[in-house]
Amino acid sequence: MNSALLLTLRRLRWPLVLLVGVYAVGITGLVLIPGVDEHGNPAPMDFFHAFYFLSYTASTIGFGEIPAAFTDPQRLWVICVIYMSVIAWAFTVGTALTLVQDRGFRQALRVQRFRRQVRRSFEPFYIVCGYGETGALVCRTLDDWGVRFTVLDIDPATVDDVDLSHHRVETPALVADARQPEQLLLAGLTSPACRGVLALTNDDDANLAIAITVRLLNPAIPVLARATSPAVADNMASFHTDHIVNPFRIFGEALSAALEAPAMFRLMLRLTSLHHRGPDIDDCPPRGHWVVCGYGRFGREVVGAFDRESLQVTIIDPEARPESGHLFIQGLGTAAEPLRRAGIEGAVGIVAGTDDDVNNLSIAVTARALNPKLYVIVRQNLHANHSLFEAFRPNYNAVSAELIAGRCLSVIATPLLEPFLQLARQQTDEWASALLERIDAVGAKLTPATWSVRLDAASAPAVTAALANGGPPLVIGELLLDPADRASRLACVPLLLRRGGRDELLPAEDRPLQAGDELLFTGRNRARRSQHLALANLNVLDYVRTGRDVPGGWIWQKLTRARSPAA
Repeated sequence: MNSALLLTLRRLRWPLVLLVGVYAVGITGLVLIPGVDEHGNPAPMDFFHAFYFLSYTASTIGFGEIPAAFTDPQRLWVICVIYMSVIAWAFTVGTALTLVQDRGFRQALRVQRFRRQVRRSFEPFYIVCGYGETGALVCRTLDDWGVRFTVLDIDPATVDDVDLSHHRVETPALVADARQPEQLLLAGLTSPACRGVLALTNDDDANLAIAITVRLLNPAIPVLARATSPAVADNMASFHTDHIVNPFRIFGEALSAALEAPAMFRLMLRLTSLHHRGPDIDDCPPRGHWVVCGYGRFGREVVGAFDRESLQVTIIDPEARPESGHLFIQGLGTAAEPLRRAGIEGAVGIVAGTDDDVNNLSIAVTARALNPKLYVIVRQNLHANHSLFEAFRPNYNAVSAELIAGRCLSVIATPLLEPFLQLARQQTDEWASALLERIDAVGAKLTPATWSVRLDAASAPAVTAALANGGPPLVIGELLLDPADRASRLACVPLLLRRGGRDELLPAEDRPLQAGDELLFTGRNRARRSQHLALANLNVLDYVRTGRDVPGGWIWQKLTRARSPAA
């Protein structure tokens, strides 16, 4: 029995007992009290007529006295029964109205509706735990892609925002604590259609509990967990969490790459930025003296990046904590005095990295007034303040929600992108610069699309059939030809070839392909759509390989074979 029905029966138990009791007593009284007919003969009432009479009388409908006119004792008894039934009905209706307004009952109805929605979902979906700024950003993008998802959040107001978001598809959302395993099971954790779990709450401990639950109850699916605490991130890594997303560490690594290898930094930024936005910067941070305001978790990652590049750093923080090699100045940085003491006039850049957006903007404005040539990096904590930061126009705007969302979405959309980035970091800056030139040459100068292709019957049936039929080997370059005109090339670049668990960077175009291979491409969306035609249609694939335009219909194929010289 579901909880809503059980709660209804429990709350209405005594009102229903009272109502049934009033009817039972009233029917019994009408049967026992003697009546007479129009001739004065005894006319006792049976149970059926007594029940029928009370059904339309006690419910205020009214009709008449049947089967014969009542005697005065019968009428007196009916008066008592009518008043008793009115009281019983008022008690029952009042209790029912109170039940409808009860928070527990409404939550039980939501749970029941949520369970039905999840059970009816046969398409692949993701479980998103936490619908804050990051979760909402991820869900909007997934909805644009046509990917289904369910949402768990502990805040009722946040769950109401899901219903008001006007997603293209029905989005099951529930007020629940995702740390509890039964809530994740209710959201479809063990469903065959579940493709992964995104732990994006603002509580690192909650994300840790979610990651452990997924690893124990359904280790076959990936979990992407947000973690801003190094201790929690290490704990997640200890039980092999698939993807640990630390926005501060992501930015610290990106900053190190920007200082050490500017071209590599631009490449990673180009491939991992959200597709609705381009990169936030056109130039890389300069080398020299930097001032960092705020020495929390974000500030420590920034200072660590500068230390790895042996740059001079001065730290401004309300709690001065002298450390070897760093000059600490006590203050906030919103006033000119601590900035001057930190040497802002001779610095090359400043990082406003506190956990307050207003303070960060105040620091940046004050610093730029003291030194207009500063390279300004500003931390944006709330995505809702985007218009303020856009008006200030810093050199780089580090938005935690976008850093996390970008990493999560890249893993979901293109699973091969993360292995490619790991291998790319091991290459030289010249290698990255050459690859950027190739990407620019195909016309993907802002944020290019990235996509993965697996050569199997489900994703590439035409290629699978061509490989099974034998003949000349299929090479990567043939997948780069335009199905509309094979003399033209698609605007895309092959980035990675995975075969048998081994990865090959920038595979050559004459590389023969095998069934089961996985390929990673980057380029324009139009190239992705065109390439899909060759992967799915054997006639299109035959055209790009041989130039022979074979009709698609069975009859036309027969006629073509009959007219060919080989026939």
